[in-house]
Amino acid sequence: MKCLMRLIRAKDHCGLWSDDGDAELLAKFITTHEQRRAIPIVGDLDPLILWRLNTFYAAVGVAIEVRSSLLVSRTMELSPEGIGRVLFTTKRLVLLSSPLRNVHNFGFSTLRKCADTGTKLVSEAVAAIEAYPDVARA
Repeated sequence: MKCLMRLIRAKDHCGLWSDDGDAELLAKFITTHEQRRAIPIVGDLDPLILWRLNTFYAAVGVAIEVRSSLLVSRTMELSPEGIGRVLFTTKRLVLLSSPLRNVHNFGFSTLRKCADTGTKLVSEAVAAIEAYPDVARA
């Protein structure tokens, strides 16, 4: 969550969110069940959803870098239908490959679920580095 907040604040080039608290900014990642039902799944992806998706996975990448002291690259491919994949690599090792489905509804029901999902992804990537340290540093 700290990495997510740092990225949100860093991307606020004009200071539009400088008066907003952390809870208000993190609330942008919360999508209630009713809000998900109201989102049309036909058509182009909403820019807010794309921002949410990019910022969340960028924060995961930063957290992996912090925990591993390695440079991590993130590649995300996404179709207009909201299907794709996000891939994290370092040197010659694939740290994490996560499918993206139904991106139209990307968001979390609570901040706890957001934190748990991010922590799980970071832990999996760090475990891959620990399992194959020679490949990760090659």
